[in-house]
Amino acid sequence: MGYLTWSIDPNFITIGSIQIRWYGIMFAAAFILGYQIMKWIYLHEGKNIRNIDQLLLYLIGGTIIGARLGHCLLYDPSYYLSNPIKILAVWEGGLASHGGGVGVLIGLYLYKRKTQESYLWLLDRIAIPTALTAFFIRIGNLFNSEILGVPATVPWAVIFERIDSIPRHPAQVYEASSYVLIFFLLVFIYKRGERKLNNGAISGMFLVSVFTSRFFIEFVKTKQDAYSLGFWMSTGQVLSIPFVVAGLLLILMALKQFKPMSR
Repeated sequence: MGYLTWSIDPNFITIGSIQIRWYGIMFAAAFILGYQIMKWIYLHEGKNIRNIDQLLLYLIGGTIIGARLGHCLLYDPSYYLSNPIKILAVWEGGLASHGGGVGVLIGLYLYKRKTQESYLWLLDRIAIPTALTAFFIRIGNLFNSEILGVPATVPWAVIFERIDSIPRHPAQVYEASSYVLIFFLLVFIYKRGERKLNNGAISGMFLVSVFTSRFFIEFVKTKQDAYSLGFWMSTGQVLSIPFVVAGLLLILMALKQFKPMSR
């Protein structure tokens, strides 16, 4: 069977010793588009757009620091605690979406203390560009030929030539596809239910949909021995469960509120 082959160079351009990687471009594109989406939301709802630049800084810092620490301390703590300087080596790869999620929550809280915005209002709005960010990051993983799927014989299996000659599930594409669909779903829900949904509803839907899809896609991902928990669920699946539970709680809280969400 003629399987798809992926052999793209992860470097977009190399100038001397300087390498600009596709992953970095995807990461930057995610924040640029996220900035524009939040600007549109702030203008649409009559909020002060001068706060957007400050919000972006908190989100970038929270995402990168949280994702890196999450990867180092949750997935391979023995190595990174023995080599703490390696925690700073972000260019070597290793960002965990669960850690990034926690970092965003902390960053939003710090931002909220300065602006006095409603925390749940912020969570609902930031959930929309965050889904798009997750899409771009997984596309970056695809360029890096990382987050590989298990061997497969399905017609759409992919051979990642930089890794081996085994056809595999394109797990990165599965995740990217689910995240971009969630993004469009959240945009639709936001536009249709802006005056009807209570605070916490959209962020709850985001958490449930993103981490439920992540949980099931983990079944076709290659488990790395260093990160294995020794039973049927992977580390990623175990870490996804609290986010799904938190999302369900947010949805229940929103359903119990009687007042329409504040503008």
